[in-house]
Amino acid sequence: MNKPLRRIALFCGILVLALLVRTNYIQYVRADELNANEHNRRVQIERYAHERGNIIVDGEPVTGSVETTDSDFQYKRVWKNGPMWAPVTGYSSQAFDSSQLESIEDGILTGNSDQLFFDRTLSMFTGDKKTGGNVVTTLDGAAQRAAFKGLGSKKGAVAALDPQTGAILALASTPSYDPSVFAGNSMKDSDARQKLLQDKDKPMLNRALRETYPPGSTFKVVTAAAALENGLYTDIDEETDSPLPWRLPLSTNLLQNEGNIPCENASLREALRWSCNTVFGKMSNDLGNAKMIEQADKFGFNQEVFTPVRADASVYPKDNQPQNAMAGIGQASNRATPLQMAMVASAIANDGKLMQPYMVAQRQAPNLDVIYTHEKEQLSRPLSAENAQKVQQMMETVVADGTGTNAQIDGVTVGGKTGTAQHGLNNSEKPYAWFISYARTDSGSPVAVAVVVEDGNANRDDISGGGLAAPIAKSVMKAVLDGK
Repeated sequence: MNKPLRRIALFCGILVLALLVRTNYIQYVRADELNANEHNRRVQIERYAHERGNIIVDGEPVTGSVETTDSDFQYKRVWKNGPMWAPVTGYSSQAFDSSQLESIEDGILTGNSDQLFFDRTLSMFTGDKKTGGNVVTTLDGAAQRAAFKGLGSKKGAVAALDPQTGAILALASTPSYDPSVFAGNSMKDSDARQKLLQDKDKPMLNRALRETYPPGSTFKVVTAAAALENGLYTDIDEETDSPLPWRLPLSTNLLQNEGNIPCENASLREALRWSCNTVFGKMSNDLGNAKMIEQADKFGFNQEVFTPVRADASVYPKDNQPQNAMAGIGQASNRATPLQMAMVASAIANDGKLMQPYMVAQRQAPNLDVIYTHEKEQLSRPLSAENAQKVQQMMETVVADGTGTNAQIDGVTVGGKTGTAQHGLNNSEKPYAWFISYARTDSGSPVAVAVVVEDGNANRDDISGGGLAAPIAKSVMKAVLDGK
């Protein structure tokens, strides 16, 4: 071969080699990147070319798939009672992707997860049509219905846990939305989603996980736990060093109680029963900001919580003396999600052990084989069993003969704490009504609940945790107990 031909042959060989390298680079190195590219429509078409797996509650699907005729996407998502389940499932939309469980568990639901590799390989030989796997939740359908019905037209949220395992039993948020209205990719779907986003009441906001509120007097159980854990007080029936009136430190302002209630030197039990601001504000000041932060952190404050859906971090702030005193009664910069306050009630009900909250019990292959089962996990121990039982006695007094009598359930021991949280500039807005509680039976506590209600239609004087939130908590606890 002469020299020019050798050069041409060498050049052509280099071109072929470059083509092979480039092809392999695209197919293997950049495969995941290209598959995830929003402009790769083939991936989207394949994603909606088969029925999506379901999200399961009480053994039954709360989701489904229907065929479409107006798109090259063959199937789209539908929900059974979408507004009730949206705070749990999130949405799955051909045009707007997905959220919450629909997003986190997308690999299982579409059938594309590595956990389903064997199932996909087997279906290639059997000729079975590809379908997604299922996600089995911990949710209790009766409890969720009670929570959603209890909130009704009010703005608010409910979170309920099994204190012994951390399983989420109910997660309701109102006002809510139906994810089905924008599950497709038409202009109608786009308009429906835009309308929801522009709604001033924020129906797509998951208030149980993603909204933080001043927890008001429900936080006094955390302050009581801090006092017991740090040895400030040991006997819940001994008098506290709590003068009336009590002046905020470094201030000329007096901390006020709600009405003429017996708070001077009140015991821990009586102070929680009557919800004495002066007692718990001074208690927080006596403990100091560092110890209050340490106690709040043990309950889960100041960190995000993953259920696996992310919950915003609740905040007990690093602050000065007067602000720390106010934070100790659930005001100032103290903010908490309903899930966080359910965790507080849960840890107290579970003799001081806080379990990691979770809402996915199992994952199933399309043939219903179980490929994952959740194992319960202890998150922390906020207080000793002895001190937890002391706080239980205090909370049970609140329900038996205090501000929480609306949560009483015949034949069941219920512990709770009411809260009316002030907010707005100079407390100008209508307060939030809170209630946290647990129900206790001979075999332990199967349910702990937190309820917050933002009732803009109520008269300001009618807004209270015992009046608005406690009845909702009662209905959720009763639904769980009736199912046992």
